[in-house]
Amino acid sequence: MDPKQLAKDTFEKVVGRLAEKAAELAEPPVPGAPGVEPPQLEEPTEPRAPLPPKPDQGAPELRTATGTEVDAKPDARAQHETYLTTSTGARLRDTDHSLKAGERGPTLLQDHHLREKITHFDHERIPERVVHARGAGAHGVFVGYGNADSVCKATFLREGVETPTFVRFSTVLGSRGSADTVRDTRGFATKFYTSEGNFDLVGNNIPVFFIQDGIKFPDVIHAGKPHPDREIPQAQSAHDTFWDFVSLHTEAQHHTMWNMSDRGIPRSYRTMEGFGVHTFRVENDAGDTSLVKFHWKPRLGVHSLTWEEAQLLGGIDPDFHRRDLYDAIESGAYPAYELGLQVFPDNPEQVFGDIDLLDPTKIVPEELAPVQPVGLMVLTANPTNFFAETEQVAFHVGHLVPGIDATDDPLVQARLFSYVDTQLSRLGGPNFNQLPVNRPHTEVNDMFRDGFHQHAVHAGVAPYKPNSLDGGCPFHAGADLEGSFEHLPAKVAAGTKVRAQPASFDDHFSQVRQFWLSMSPVEQEHIIRAYTFELGKCYEQVIKERQLQCLANIDARLCSEVATGLGLPAPQPSIELVDLDPSPALSQVGEAWPPDGRMVGIVVDPDGDLSALSAVRSATFGAGMVPLLIGPHGGEVGGFPVQRTFATARSVEFDAVLLAGAPVPAPDALPARDAKAGAASSAAIDPRVVLLLEEAFRHCKVIGAWGDGVAALEAAGITEAPGVVRGGSGPDVLTGVQEQMAFHRVWERFPQS
Repeated sequence: MDPKQLAKDTFEKVVGRLAEKAAELAEPPVPGAPGVEPPQLEEPTEPRAPLPPKPDQGAPELRTATGTEVDAKPDARAQHETYLTTSTGARLRDTDHSLKAGERGPTLLQDHHLREKITHFDHERIPERVVHARGAGAHGVFVGYGNADSVCKATFLREGVETPTFVRFSTVLGSRGSADTVRDTRGFATKFYTSEGNFDLVGNNIPVFFIQDGIKFPDVIHAGKPHPDREIPQAQSAHDTFWDFVSLHTEAQHHTMWNMSDRGIPRSYRTMEGFGVHTFRVENDAGDTSLVKFHWKPRLGVHSLTWEEAQLLGGIDPDFHRRDLYDAIESGAYPAYELGLQVFPDNPEQVFGDIDLLDPTKIVPEELAPVQPVGLMVLTANPTNFFAETEQVAFHVGHLVPGIDATDDPLVQARLFSYVDTQLSRLGGPNFNQLPVNRPHTEVNDMFRDGFHQHAVHAGVAPYKPNSLDGGCPFHAGADLEGSFEHLPAKVAAGTKVRAQPASFDDHFSQVRQFWLSMSPVEQEHIIRAYTFELGKCYEQVIKERQLQCLANIDARLCSEVATGLGLPAPQPSIELVDLDPSPALSQVGEAWPPDGRMVGIVVDPDGDLSALSAVRSATFGAGMVPLLIGPHGGEVGGFPVQRTFATARSVEFDAVLLAGAPVPAPDALPARDAKAGAASSAAIDPRVVLLLEEAFRHCKVIGAWGDGVAALEAAGITEAPGVVRGGSGPDVLTGVQEQMAFHRVWERFPQS
């Protein structure tokens, strides 16, 4: 079957189950409601059971600590008692006042409820992740296509097999409180709850890494983190220690180039590729082995923010990426990603052509080894509790299943140790896999005992092998039992113990140049600007000069343009530049993609013609997008709720802007109250609408207008230009806007010289 048709059918199959719930609604929900039902004005006093989760929320499947399935509702772990209790179940009459010796007397030590409440609060926080601290998670389902059987026997890849998943997206460098839209690598970690045990695909949105050997991981993270004396800058690479490291440690130049490209500032987690980074060894039922690289391809295509948008969002909405993910799922625009494999022969050298497959700073261009789709993952539910799920989920590259094994990649070898080690301090001991979000969906009989937070109540007296007191249980699976895990056989090179690396790891620049040459002109301009900005933030001149030498070893124009921006001379290359064939798959520009989950801002004028508003909203919902009305005030306009006002809206949260009117300055368009209002007294159109249009225009977003809305375009100085759609009716304009939105942005609006 055609892979595209297979992906379409699988997506419709998964989403179709959720359609019945959505069909009960008059129209799709505008996301953002904090609770399952609207609150009442007065404090509720009539006792009732706790509210259920919201329809968009899911939870880890209910299993015992040993993996046994439990016949209970998914929210059985939630609290169901109507009345407030202590942690041991005693009902409480009062939690507002401490127990005192008289109304004005000192608090008594015997107030056990006070002590319990405060003590638990004091210990609510656990250590955040050293890297990937800021993340967002979602529940999903993966469906295999069955075409991977020829290379991999893992059951979750079989045709039609549905496997629950939990995905955590994240930034790398920032703390939990940092912003989403910083320039950084993103984590893309997926836990597959397979029938053969958990499989964790712990990847990034960039297919290469800064280092070739895991022993350098503390170095690159120490360099990228805030300076240890001042703890600044937060969640940024635009500082001296980062560029000091990557300019000296030139194997980092490939990852750095990806980071300086638009890949470093994704538009959303829904439009972000994922990569397993490393090469893995897989085995089919016949015992034949292959080497593979894992890829996630987003159904909506790869799309990024502009740098100005990322900077604005850091202040306007630092939660932009997690909000976008949660809102998309709540509104029924379920994110979907196709899992693909690049397959290579398992030769003794573990190379493909002249590319060393054990070097994590190298890619294999898709034109040389196409990515073969093997299944589709759809994210269908938001977490019910962020801490219990997104914060406590524990990934590990060593969580493997029969048919998949690690290779001798020196980076993954260190990761096999590090991931288990870090959970011991973060999650309080060795039993972290018993937490609900980590529990396998298959039976566990590991003979591990005791330790902090032991949830299982183990029977038997002989947790050791061999034994006879427990009847010999548990038994080894044996080689003839289907579904048992074993490390796949591979020859180990004999030699002298040495701290060294193969000569094939020594090329640090040819693939970096290939990436640069694969970019479209507009993407190259963005890379030049990124390097110029980041190096311009460095204090030490010598670090800038050293990195310019690295750029000279990549491309003369790139080096020259960045040097000009820094006011420094461009050095000559110190190596011979190698021209590899460009890889079109590396560029984000050129293809058309579905509109699902796009946010469309509709500017309305309460005193204007609102006759087309109903049709435009319905058509926007019908196209799988979310219409957000932007008005001069809250409440309703034309009988429809206003989601944003001129005071609260900013262009960066919309994928396209429609103008249903030309509103005059609102009463709050006062420069003293809202700096965006500017000189409102002399303006014919509210200046905040003009600002919104100016930003959307220079960020190359599609803009549409009809009727009086055309006057608002003229007030913003926007005349004829690519991606500006005018028409006589709202639905016609929306059709034209939607056609151009498929390409994400209208880059041709500003031609590259």
